[in-house]
Amino acid sequence: MPYRLLADGVLLLHLGFILFVVFGALLVARRRRWLPVHLAAAGWGVLIEATGAVCPLTWAELYFRRLAGEAGYHGGFIDHYLVPLIYPAGLTREMQIGLGMGVLAINAVLYVWIWRRRPVQARRRRRPA
Repeated sequence: MPYRLLADGVLLLHLGFILFVVFGALLVARRRRWLPVHLAAAGWGVLIEATGAVCPLTWAELYFRRLAGEAGYHGGFIDHYLVPLIYPAGLTREMQIGLGMGVLAINAVLYVWIWRRRPVQARRRRRPA
């Protein structure tokens, strides 16, 4: 049971990391100190997709699943709903490259938006009340 919980925890962490990679620039828009963390995470996500490598979080999850006596993904909310989001069926190399490029595109748009709105905010702060 504890290994199953650890595997599910790693899966949730993995999903959270993926969401941070894709949408973390929105957090950067609110708190600039997240910029280096998000750029590193986004770079890692793009690198994993571009090279076809397996994320260490996947290995950790599968390790805990084996310790729990599981062979694959079946049963339960997490297995049924979250696993297909992270490990879609029929994932091809071309799809992986497309996902990596999609991450780059989403983040490029978000960072352009952040940088364009920055001067507007600075001008508003300098105006006398």
